[in-house]
Amino acid sequence: MPRTLITGGAGFLGSHLCEFLLEKGHEVICMDNLSTGSISNIEQIHDERFTFIKKDVTEYLYVNGQIDYILHFASPASPVDYIKMPIQTLKVGSLGTHKALGLAKEKQAVFLLASTSEVYGDPLVHPQKEDYWGNVNPVGPRGVYDEAKRFAEAMTMAYHRYHGVDVRIIRIFNTYGPRMRLEDGRVVPNFVTQALKGEALTVFGDGKQTRSFCYVDDLVRGILASVEKGIPAPMNLGNPAEMTVLQFAEAIRALIPEAKGVEFKDLPVDDPKVRRPDITLAKKLLGWEPRVPLDEGLKNTIPYFREKLSVKR
Repeated sequence: MPRTLITGGAGFLGSHLCEFLLEKGHEVICMDNLSTGSISNIEQIHDERFTFIKKDVTEYLYVNGQIDYILHFASPASPVDYIKMPIQTLKVGSLGTHKALGLAKEKQAVFLLASTSEVYGDPLVHPQKEDYWGNVNPVGPRGVYDEAKRFAEAMTMAYHRYHGVDVRIIRIFNTYGPRMRLEDGRVVPNFVTQALKGEALTVFGDGKQTRSFCYVDDLVRGILASVEKGIPAPMNLGNPAEMTVLQFAEAIRALIPEAKGVEFKDLPVDDPKVRRPDITLAKKLLGWEPRVPLDEGLKNTIPYFREKLSVKR
């Protein structure tokens, strides 16, 4: 039975990953300080192979017994969070990654870093391939997240080259699904929450900036494939189906008729104008690509938000 540690395991992606790996026969240790994660994301897990540890991974990190895999997902991941917690974001990307890699070295575990498409910044190359170095503003408000992840990637490769740690780096593009927080601040929870409240959908800029959306079930399949068959180099995981923010707003309005049109606001600083992964490498090496169409994924996601809003009211 593989034994796997997931840092940030009570977050949106981490909690889905906990469940998925339990289904695949892993023993799972979920570690989270609950700064952005929530016990409610994992309270439905009743399995003797599952353990929760409340801990900040930037502090001394030790786990008893053998560990086969360490999946490092601990980090604020939305602009709302990392602008509110800039220093914590930098610390978990640097100190937290250092601690998790040290544990992987000690346990001789496979280490997977959950990086992000934000390492590409506001890209000058489209779609984004793994060999593109990015266009990042290191001193802008988004820089605390972008540079934390870029540093984490550099640290991960340093541990691979110097200490021989078996590593993976996945660059995650926009992912959505149940358990996203209502106040997350990203476009999917923003639009779905506003629509369900009967409000106008807030579109920043002219709405012609593009995004691509990957359903969470597809992403966790890709993560496991990367753990099992990946390489010690960055790999994009996301859905290459691209649309404008305005087109996405129309997709939401078609599914949630309570929405009251669209309201335009100024574009945030350094907001990327285009975002689309080139997943050629994942297709070739992992045999992976997304399967869930946007319409189906949204129909799976909207009821979760509807239930959360009814409880909140």
